[in-house]
Amino acid sequence: MDSDDSRRRSEEGRDQSHDGRDETPEARADRKWGDLIQEVRVAQTGVQILFGFLLTVAFTPLFHQLGHADKAIYVCTVVLGSATTGALVAPVSFHRLLAGRHIKPTAVAWASRLTVVGLVLLLATMTSSLILVLRVASHGGYWPWLVALVVAWYLVCWFALPLWVRHWHTDKQRR
Repeated sequence: MDSDDSRRRSEEGRDQSHDGRDETPEARADRKWGDLIQEVRVAQTGVQILFGFLLTVAFTPLFHQLGHADKAIYVCTVVLGSATTGALVAPVSFHRLLAGRHIKPTAVAWASRLTVVGLVLLLATMTSSLILVLRVASHGGYWPWLVALVVAWYLVCWFALPLWVRHWHTDKQRR
């Protein structure tokens, strides 16, 4: 593509993003929005199932036999689950309340940030849930090690590996 073609495409409102796509900012926002919603659907389903289950625990007969510390962990877990649900449902609200305002790129950016916050809160919710269940279910002092291993696995899968791949491919593209 010569410089005249590049200039013409820029003048037409199209640009070549760093990923090699030739699309308008609006088309890019539409594509990113669709991708984001598909990702959020996966996380939302899991969070909603976990949160629903957590809400029922307080109404079981065994709940009242829990010690003060375990009840405090439970309350913390429910609050984290609620906050996680809020962050992961927020993109839907952004879309609905901002639709037709011609600010989709901004809405996508904010929805994306809230999704990352939701993933961090999901990590905290899962950690808290594991602590509660493993404290109650195990009769040894090994539960902190199990929780640490699972949390490390989440961190690798959800954050370290994607960031490493992003870094590796970014460096590769610079060469």
